[in-house]
Amino acid sequence: MPNERLYLRQLLAGRDFAQSNPVAAQMVNFVYLIGDLETRECVVVDPAWAIADLLDIVAADDMKLTGVLASHFHPDHIGGDLMGMATVEGIRELLDQTSVPIHCHADETEWILRTTEVSRGDLSPAGSGDSIQVGDIPITFLHTPGHTPGSQCFLVENRLIAGDTLFLEGCGRTDFPGGDREEMFRTLHERLARLPDDTILYPGHRYSPADSAPLGDVRAQNTVFRMKTLDDWLRFV
Repeated sequence: MPNERLYLRQLLAGRDFAQSNPVAAQMVNFVYLIGDLETRECVVVDPAWAIADLLDIVAADDMKLTGVLASHFHPDHIGGDLMGMATVEGIRELLDQTSVPIHCHADETEWILRTTEVSRGDLSPAGSGDSIQVGDIPITFLHTPGHTPGSQCFLVENRLIAGDTLFLEGCGRTDFPGGDREEMFRTLHERLARLPDDTILYPGHRYSPADSAPLGDVRAQNTVFRMKTLDDWLRFV
């Protein structure tokens, strides 16, 4: 039975916020708001591109921001220099507006500090299986390395907010700094294999016509799941 207290919004860069930023529209990042409709508390997943827009959406929904969940350190998700293409607003600019903890995986801490120049005290490192409560809504952190060393997904009831770990079509690249092809294989075929097929996957980018899909459908249709052995996977990537 659906939890009537759950507040979950999926926001697309260039459409729902940062409409005037052509780079944001090109990158098609998703930002997520997760919270409790009774206590009116929420957290934001991967705030980037237009912090004022995101805070305005939170305020318009009569919610109070109590934290940030960072899936990984890349600037299009938490801000910083985007390979010389743009300087992306992110958690540094958000912290100028409101003081909230930045929940990240412990293996991502140093990368985030270098990327965003926030202070170490702003970060709240977590491990796989840790969780937080947003009002009465539990959110569990799943360490899913491969795209980056500390990539993590967020499990909210039967919904998986996956960052750049897994898309409806494809998965996160492993050829950027910190990427690891073997860890990505283990993430796809071992760590995420524990989740049931009816888990709804919400990706970090809109790289497919649909915005979300059951994990069972993704496993059946996504090319990355066709490689059943590590050797096959390494040849593929």
